[in-house]
Amino acid sequence: RLDRAGLFPFVTGPKMVETLDQIFVTLKHWLLGCVPDQWQPLFSAVLSVAAIIVVFPALFAITTILERKGLGRIQNRYGPNRVGPYGLLQPVADGLKALTKEDVVPHTADKLVHHLAPLVLVVPPFLALAVVPIGKNMTALDIDTGVLFFFAVGAATELSVFMAGWSSRSKYSLLGAMRAIAQMISYEVPLILSVVTVIMAAGSLSTVKIVEAQAGYWGVLPQWYVLTPWGLAGFILFMIAGAAESNRSPFDLPEGESEIIAGYYTEYSGFKFALFFLGEYLGMFAISGLGITLFLGGWHAPLSFLGVIPSYIWFFAKLLALIAVFIWVRGTLPRLRLDQLMGFAWKLMLPMTLTNIVAAGIWRFMPASVARWAVCFILVAAPYLMLGRMLAGRKQLGKRVYRYAD
Repeated sequence: RLDRAGLFPFVTGPKMVETLDQIFVTLKHWLLGCVPDQWQPLFSAVLSVAAIIVVFPALFAITTILERKGLGRIQNRYGPNRVGPYGLLQPVADGLKALTKEDVVPHTADKLVHHLAPLVLVVPPFLALAVVPIGKNMTALDIDTGVLFFFAVGAATELSVFMAGWSSRSKYSLLGAMRAIAQMISYEVPLILSVVTVIMAAGSLSTVKIVEAQAGYWGVLPQWYVLTPWGLAGFILFMIAGAAESNRSPFDLPEGESEIIAGYYTEYSGFKFALFFLGEYLGMFAISGLGITLFLGGWHAPLSFLGVIPSYIWFFAKLLALIAVFIWVRGTLPRLRLDQLMGFAWKLMLPMTLTNIVAAGIWRFMPASVARWAVCFILVAAPYLMLGRMLAGRKQLGKRVYRYAD
């Protein structure tokens, strides 16, 4: 029995809450105790990596069925409903199809680079997830520069996209890769600048310390950064830029099927195509996880009296909520044009992130009062209204107009 072995002592009250919260940490320590001391650091790293490799691909499978069901509901159709009860085994069928489908490589392709590109795309999101705290004492890689590490490894995705487009020796693939790289670089600037406000407020680049800085409560309400004027603006800007970085709708121009077939992975099939699919969703999980860490209090409960629920449940509940928003946006908004996409990044997102940094600095040094809220709200709202009116007046960021033939 596990209780007799001392692995999970059966207790009640606050100790029971702590035991349930730390059950996976306790299990890891128990497993580490079963190996010699000199092998424990390596075995600890293997366990942490294995947990990430198992949990998030499983979440990918769950997300695909939820997205297809959700989009079907939005578009007034059923969605997958043939494989298994209520179509719940559709991800299994998709995985088997990807594994057994023929792998076609163009005759003129650079075969080595063509084979390496999907792997290079999948690895960075796994590395980025290593610094995201998914629960109390549940960070695979706790380093002082966690945010910097996240963006450093994430920059490798641009390389993988270019490798896929260039090695295919196809004009469609190369155009898709150029689109994707231009989009990623353009939105990476406001993405990083939106994070600067949180680093200023927390005084640290460590993801663990940023979560700890949001641990308190105002009565029952949490002290999350998103509940401040600059934090709310930063969170919205971060998620918009994150959607563009993840090639999510309405920013999915790199795979514009009506224009360039499928973008940079036009010449991929079978399991390598599935790896690109997996990499994009893992990137979405990583961006959402970092957004939760920076703005939504990480694994902390949304209300003070809900702290009895294990911390990892709160993290994944927030993650699923953000995934639902991504699905909702995909089923609602049409795809942007390329000029709208680039103009939105440089003419609106970039100025807004810069003014938001000023608002965060003023919030940091002004005394806590109603005036601080008013000043920071004006600093965030006024540039948005001014830029919106100016760009709409010049029709540089105007509304989409549909014209139909008579």
